[in-house]
Amino acid sequence: MSDPDLGPLLRRVADALDRLAPELPETAGPNSADAFVWHAEQARLQAVDAVNCIELALLRGIDRQRDTLLENTRRFAAGLPANNALLWGARGMGKSSLIKAVHAALNAEKPGSLALVEIHREDTPSLPRLLDLLKGWDRRCVLFCDDLSFAGDDTSFKSLKAVLEGGIEGRPDNLVFYATSNRRHLMPRDMIENERSTAINPAEAVEEKVSLSDRFGLWLGFHVCDQETYFAIVEGYAARYRLDVPADELLAQANEWSVTRGARSGRVAWQFIQDLAGRLGKRLE
Repeated sequence: MSDPDLGPLLRRVADALDRLAPELPETAGPNSADAFVWHAEQARLQAVDAVNCIELALLRGIDRQRDTLLENTRRFAAGLPANNALLWGARGMGKSSLIKAVHAALNAEKPGSLALVEIHREDTPSLPRLLDLLKGWDRRCVLFCDDLSFAGDDTSFKSLKAVLEGGIEGRPDNLVFYATSNRRHLMPRDMIENERSTAINPAEAVEEKVSLSDRFGLWLGFHVCDQETYFAIVEGYAARYRLDVPADELLAQANEWSVTRGARSGRVAWQFIQDLAGRLGKRLE
């Protein structure tokens, strides 16, 4: 077959493949939902009809963090200046739950006032594209990244630094950035120590990475809860979902559950409540 014969054939093959390929869904509009997930590969937002969140009143042992984040977000929703926030600390103590609960509480006060947009940690290099999309929205947005951290050879933190404050355009007025992390400086200690030992100028190398945390105006620390707080969380859940178990029996079971897990936290308390509700044959509604 000669080269001139190949052209029409290849075009027919390409057309056939285009017809077989599924069409990519369009990006969601700003008023189509109150929460969205960013898909970087397709450069689109997917609307989330129902956010998996816990009621704000059920989050115990983090009163100061709750009040601080709620007030910061309420100011932002009202069009006033507000800070980016880094929620860091112990696992399972309600960092991401607090962000989602605050968003839900403020939208309950004033429906549609805030959009929650989640970006996955591995998609942070696509932040400039996402911001270009969001800054055109006539709606205020909380951009949320859960479990944010960076490895030793990861340079995507530079994109995040520019987005938070350092870029020419700066952060869009209709957007604030909230992140959760187990680490205050978003990177493991051994990574920081390695920079000190291998860099030509150790102080500057460490400063470049540690300064990322400084771009967050709010640092809210979450610490491992004591037994009293753990029991208060369990009792709050049990009362909310009407799990009729005598108080002494409830706490004894909750304590045994935490011992088997080797930890006490809000997450462990919720897992116990799910197990208890299942054994009682009750739905958590």
